[in-house]
Amino acid sequence: MTAHAKPADSPRLRSQGGRAKKPGSPHPLAKAYDLLFAAHGPQHWWPADSPFEVCVGAILTQNTSWTNVERAISRLKSAGRLSVSGIYSLSPTALAELIRPAGYFNVKARRLSEFVRVLREDFGGSVSRLLAGRTHDVRNRLLAIHGIGPETADSMLLYAGGHASFVVDAYTRRIFGRHGWCAPQASYEELKSLCEASLKNRPPQELPAYWGDYHAQLVRIGKLRCRQAEPLCADCPLRPLLPKARRPQAGHAVRRPRGQVARATLPAMTGPPTADFIRADALLR
Repeated sequence: MTAHAKPADSPRLRSQGGRAKKPGSPHPLAKAYDLLFAAHGPQHWWPADSPFEVCVGAILTQNTSWTNVERAISRLKSAGRLSVSGIYSLSPTALAELIRPAGYFNVKARRLSEFVRVLREDFGGSVSRLLAGRTHDVRNRLLAIHGIGPETADSMLLYAGGHASFVVDAYTRRIFGRHGWCAPQASYEELKSLCEASLKNRPPQELPAYWGDYHAQLVRIGKLRCRQAEPLCADCPLRPLLPKARRPQAGHAVRRPRGQVARATLPAMTGPPTADFIRADALLR
């Protein structure tokens, strides 16, 4: 399967004052993965018993923690509804009640119902048929389904379909921005293209597993170290890759400037909103 990526030479992907890598030297993103893997080992992500469960989880994880997704999936399993036919035969109200722990359950019930409807009516309920074809074509197929945005589509492609399609999320933006690997206004598609163009240092058949673990490594370090408020840079495996001016002494956290309030929301994505982000107005529909 061939990943579809645009050239990664956009000015918005180069940080101000950033230095170009020396010819023949490993790309900083490749170095970052080596450091993360050495610190954490393989992440064995995505946890699921089937490609269909991966797809369900990819929809449920929009704007919530994975712990909440696990609770919702457990309720579907206990009710004997974690299947194409099981969800297809449920009313949106009944489905919303089962997935309530995932949050935004009414919106997600509609999105999950629509995904399952397309899967059953257009692809005979087969996830492998849905995800078969050229990566670019399959991605557009997924994006045409109501409620599936770029991050959700890429998660399905990579973890359920074995396509080389890098998944970008808020952790990616935060980590890349702090290390000077992208500009704050870089779009989802630009970040995706940057990753895919920079991380081809493996044979093509190994890229899905490589990129899948890389994404999981970024999620882990984003939660544990590269936190939105008061990141723990001093003991982070990626500390050697920080710009020198930002490197703290060991044992010290990077603290917010006096008077700056920690925000509860994740960093905003620039550009047009995607279906992955559930806006407040969607809750009223």
